[in-house]
Amino acid sequence: MPVARNDPVVVIGLGRFGGSLAVELVRRGTEVLAIDSRPKVVQSMSGKLTHVVAADSTDLEALRQLGVPDFYRAVVAIGTDLESSILTTSLLAELEIEDIWAKAISRDHGRILERVGAHHVILPEHDMGERVAHLLNGRMLDYMEVDANYALVKTRPPRDYIGVPLGETNLRRKYGVTVVCVKGQYEEFTYADADTVLGYGDVIIIAGKIEDVERFAEVP
Repeated sequence: MPVARNDPVVVIGLGRFGGSLAVELVRRGTEVLAIDSRPKVVQSMSGKLTHVVAADSTDLEALRQLGVPDFYRAVVAIGTDLESSILTTSLLAELEIEDIWAKAISRDHGRILERVGAHHVILPEHDMGERVAHLLNGRMLDYMEVDANYALVKTRPPRDYIGVPLGETNLRRKYGVTVVCVKGQYEEFTYADADTVLGYGDVIIIAGKIEDVERFAEVP
């Protein structure tokens, strides 16, 4: 059954990641049940979140009493307490939560979370470090990995492709990348096609395999 984007979400763990996630979900109109084992943290978030409670997420009965089984989606945002992170995720799976997201602090931690029932594993520190590493190289203005070996990159066009219709550049054949859209100075992004001519100061969004977009972003 399709699930509406604003269906309620359980967020367990209110550290920097979980707290900011819960606040942003509420800001976007999503009902959130926020849970943390630390009363001081819960108290500090009470003015920002409507439903925030202090409870032990490794206690199956406590989760039941809070109505967690009635939720379709849950996020385990527990930080460095690996045991609590893994046990909480496994209990959510036992409660048959259909869409479980879990934060991991390492790939090994993430693999364990997947084994005990997480449907999606988030590696915020790793992903941010990887993104910044890409931005520090070449002409990349932004970078988003959308699959294990595929990325979207915001960059500027190489000088040899200025003033040439995209259909005549053979970019896809030479570099394996596709220009998805383009933004001129003082303009908004528009879809690119074979007749699009890039200019100095333009910003483009390209798509392709990671090694291909990296190679293209290094072309002067």
